[in-house]
Amino acid sequence: MIRRLMSGVIRRIRVTYYRLLGVRFLGPCWLQSIEIPRSHRCIQLGREVALDRGVTLLVSSENEELRIVIGDFTYINRHAMLDASERIEIGRDCMIGPYCYLTDHDHGTEPGRLIKEQPLLGSPTIIEDGAWIGAHATILKGVRIGKGAIVGAGAVVTKDVPANSIVAGVPARQIGSRHAE
Repeated sequence: MIRRLMSGVIRRIRVTYYRLLGVRFLGPCWLQSIEIPRSHRCIQLGREVALDRGVTLLVSSENEELRIVIGDFTYINRHAMLDASERIEIGRDCMIGPYCYLTDHDHGTEPGRLIKEQPLLGSPTIIEDGAWIGAHATILKGVRIGKGAIVGAGAVVTKDVPANSIVAGVPARQIGSRHAE
């Protein structure tokens, strides 16, 4: 009883802390021990977003434009990472499994220059409403996961996934559909 009460108090303090740093909250949220190391003003969380222990929201940006937007009632499981330089947008009612990695950029690979000295090459990554991303999945830059789609555990998604599709594998390919026969 006391442990649960203290846990609730700590979550409220965490929300207040991130709000003071500039994270935009559109309603109450459930934040476990998460990490937002910088660019707090570039992050918006919808109503009743739940971020479980170890979730990292990382923004690499010089300005205060929104870079990570998470829709209402979305749950992101333990140790998932969102790594944004352009924009990562997750719709409402989505579920992101543990240890997932979502990004909207990669590094240039121009010959004759160190990779770390090359600019980031970005393109927005969008997860539409009601999608489910399985554990350990990786979603790469410029990908759109359609409404109601399912990404299987461990998949590496390199191209768009149509609405209500089921994809799996490395690279991910369609293995089924959620449409009624």
